[in-house]
Amino acid sequence: MSELDPTLDPALDTERADRRRLARSTAVFGAATALSRVLGLVREMVAAYTFGAAGRINAFTVAFQIPNLVRALVADTALSGAFVPVFSELLEKGERVRAWRVASTIFWLVLLFTTGLTAVFVLAAPLIVELFGTPGGDFDLAVGLSRLLFPIVILLALSGIVVGILNSYDQFTVPALTPVAWNLVIILGLVLGVPWAGSEDAELYVYAGSIVIATLVQLLMPVPWLRGLDGRLRVALDWRDPAVGRFFVLMLPVTLTLGLINVSTLIGTLFASRLIDPDLAPRAIDLAFRLYMLPQGIFSVAVATVLFPTLSRLAARGDMGGFGRTLDTGVRQIGFLLIPAGLVSAVLAEPITRLVYERGEFTPDQTPVVAGALAAFSVGLVFNGWMLLLNRAFYGLQSNWTPTFVALGNLALNVVLFAAFYRLGVWGLPLATSLSNLAGAVVLMVLMWRRVGGVEAATTLTALVRIIVASVVASGVAVLVWWGVDGALGRSIVGQILSVGLGLGAGTLAYLGACRVLGVRELGSVFALRRGI
Repeated sequence: MSELDPTLDPALDTERADRRRLARSTAVFGAATALSRVLGLVREMVAAYTFGAAGRINAFTVAFQIPNLVRALVADTALSGAFVPVFSELLEKGERVRAWRVASTIFWLVLLFTTGLTAVFVLAAPLIVELFGTPGGDFDLAVGLSRLLFPIVILLALSGIVVGILNSYDQFTVPALTPVAWNLVIILGLVLGVPWAGSEDAELYVYAGSIVIATLVQLLMPVPWLRGLDGRLRVALDWRDPAVGRFFVLMLPVTLTLGLINVSTLIGTLFASRLIDPDLAPRAIDLAFRLYMLPQGIFSVAVATVLFPTLSRLAARGDMGGFGRTLDTGVRQIGFLLIPAGLVSAVLAEPITRLVYERGEFTPDQTPVVAGALAAFSVGLVFNGWMLLLNRAFYGLQSNWTPTFVALGNLALNVVLFAAFYRLGVWGLPLATSLSNLAGAVVLMVLMWRRVGGVEAATTLTALVRIIVASVVASGVAVLVWWGVDGALGRSIVGQILSVGLGLGAGTLAYLGACRVLGVRELGSVFALRRGI
């Protein structure tokens, strides 16, 4: 193959066309996700204005994290990580009727299981909340809120199957827009519903109820798009089909992996609530995490979600060369996007936090606490993105236990670091998480490199070094421009918008310019995408 003119190789032409298609899909998905994340940020701004970061809102934070942990175990990525490879493999083999029968069976089995699970946790809520002491100073409020929120487990589990089907057919736009509707419903609940509540407890119940309604909308919104496919979900319980069994076999390690990741988060909340400040630390870390997830959700989730069905199909064909090159492209794309985002958000953590949150019940003394947590989270931004992509890559290979073992080691490391760093204050816990993400990403990369020979490690490392240099330039320019404009205009809302906005804009231009000078190949991919669109 090396002696052929690559411009005449039809296989390479097909691969280039696939890469352009994936780039366009990533751009569209990323744009939709960006809209969702911006609305999510607006949602958090409204919530911070209404409830602040101290007091009873911490009861809500803990109450939401409990069903959110269960959701992570049996819904969302846990389902799609096992469902998409199985469903895609059946489609790839031309067994479409069987693929839809399997999907229908999984849908109804998941509905039955999550309904029973939700009932158990609603009954056990007091015992679970008791582990966190009295978050927000109100144990009964935390229990009541968690019980109201638990039905989201059922809704998100079913949503994961619907979205997995659409993604297997390379339909990403509508699934990416469902969180937009989710955020809009919650914002409406906060703006229109909360003012009518008669007490702070009632306000928090309105907030929780809005989340449940929004999750129902998120499930129903993409359903009409299933009708345009070559099959349909129906009542079926063909649990003897080997593909159904394989789905549950694959789901077990995915569930354990996500469970370990979320148990780590829950342990962090325990440290924050028990050993730091139960009236501030849990909510402060949660607010910082929301800001941290903005670039994470826009970029790495988009890349990993779009590449996952392709990686699954390449693995099903046994095309390890194509698999490795596709994965290598994803690693570079995430590095190109998240390394500068992490550095810039770290150096501008306080002005960003002040601009987004500091109003209403969110007081100036809370800003440095949230900003410190954001800066610490930002250190591990790119590593978390790589872990997301590499986990999906192993799921595509149907080697689902590898991420589980890595997550187990990560959990142990995280607990040790929590114990060592909580004495630093609130920001010590996010820093522990970032260092654990670094270790996990390195281990996953090494294991994948051993498994797939197509990954061009030396070329990727060279590109990442150049990206780091360009990112340092960008962060320096961003903070200097912010400092100058902030000094000239002051801390009014308009002044903050201009100082932060101009700082981020100048940093972006400096980054693109530095990438051009350094010859970063991913910059060329951006311009190629513009021409392709």
